[in-house]
Amino acid sequence: MTEASARPLTSQPESSARGRAFSIIALIIVVGAVAWGVYWFMFLRNTESTDDAYVGGHLVAVTAQVAGTVIAVGADDTNTVTAGQVLVRLDPADAQVGLEQAESALARTVRQVRTQLATVSQYKASEASRRADVAKARDDLARRRRLAQSGAISEEELRHATESLRSAEAASTAAEQQTAAAAAMVEGIDIAHHPDVENAAAKVRDAYLALARTTIPAPVAGTVARRSVQVGSRVNPGAPMMSIVTLDQVWVDANFKESQLADMRIGQPAEVEADLYGDKVAFRGKVIGFGAGTGSAFALLPAQNATGNWVKVVQRVPVRIALDAKELTDHPLAVGLSMHVKVDTKEQGGNRIAPTPGTVTETKVFEEFGDKANARIAAIIAAHTGAPAH
Repeated sequence: MTEASARPLTSQPESSARGRAFSIIALIIVVGAVAWGVYWFMFLRNTESTDDAYVGGHLVAVTAQVAGTVIAVGADDTNTVTAGQVLVRLDPADAQVGLEQAESALARTVRQVRTQLATVSQYKASEASRRADVAKARDDLARRRRLAQSGAISEEELRHATESLRSAEAASTAAEQQTAAAAAMVEGIDIAHHPDVENAAAKVRDAYLALARTTIPAPVAGTVARRSVQVGSRVNPGAPMMSIVTLDQVWVDANFKESQLADMRIGQPAEVEADLYGDKVAFRGKVIGFGAGTGSAFALLPAQNATGNWVKVVQRVPVRIALDAKELTDHPLAVGLSMHVKVDTKEQGGNRIAPTPGTVTETKVFEEFGDKANARIAAIIAAHTGAPAH
C-alpha cells in the first residue's frame, strides 16, 4: 500500500475524536446554560442589586444660640461624645450681668405689687371710714330736722347739717372709686401671676437662658466631625461650630435604575456588603422608603430635557435601606462608605409610599434650661413675698 492511500485511514480516528470533543463541549455548554437558567429562575429572578450605594447618616449641627467669645472647646474631630456633654463654652460675663439686672427688676416689681395690695387694703379701710361718716351725717340731719320742727334750732343749722351729709356722701363715693381703681390692678390674681410680675419674670427667663446658652452641650450622642470653632473666636447666633454624626443610626442610600424598581416594595429584605469589610461581613437590611425624585431632578443644575439636545439616559432613584443596630455595633460604618446592595423582591405585599412617621429624632438636653429658669424665678418671688417657693 502506498503512502498516499494510507493517509485517509489514519485521519478517520482523529476526526472521530475531534467530533466527540466538540460534542462534549457542546453538552457542557448546554448543561451550563440549563443550570444557569435554573439558578436564575430559583434565586436571581427576584433579586435586584446595585453597587451605586453609600452609607448615609444624621449630621447634627452644633451651632451657637447667643453671641460670645469662645473660652473652651470640649471635643475634637473623631471624639465620641454623649448627649449633654459640654462641647463649647462662651464667655458668660455679659450674660451674667444681664441676668442680675433682670432678677433685680423682678424683685422690685414683686415689691411694687405687694405695695399695690397694701394700698388696696388702705383704700378699703378709708372707704369704710367714709361710709361711717355718711351714716353719722345722715343721723345728725334726721335729728336736726326733728328739732327744726319744734323750733329748737335755726334754719341755718339745718342747712349746715344737710351740706355735711352731702360732703360725707361725696367723700364716700370718691373713696369707693379709689378702692375700685386700686383693686382693678391686683384683685383676682396672686402676686406671681400679676401681669407686671409675669413680664419681669419673662425677662429673667430670657436672661437666664442667654446665660445657660453660653455652655453648649451635645444635642445627641455620636462622633464629632467638621470642627471649625477655635478658642478666642467671636461667634454669632447660628454660627456652625462642629457636627455630630450618629453612627449608630446610619442607613444605606442605594441608587437603583428606574427599570429595577417595578417589583420593589417597602419592607422587602436586603443584603448589604461594605467595601470596608468585603464579603466577610453581610449586613441585614430592609427597604424603608423611596426617594421622591431621581438624582438629576434634585441636582444643582437639573437636566433640561425640553431642549433639542436630548439624549435618553437611564435615571436612578435612591432607595433607603435600614440596617440592624446590633450589626452596626459589631461592625461600625462611616458616612459615605461604598456599599453593595441586593434586594429580595419576591414579597410583594408592601407599599411604595412610606407611612407618615412620628418623631424621627429628638433631644431633651435643653429642657433643663427652662426648668432651672422657672425654679429661679419662683425662688425670687418667694423671697420677696414671704411665701414658700414651689
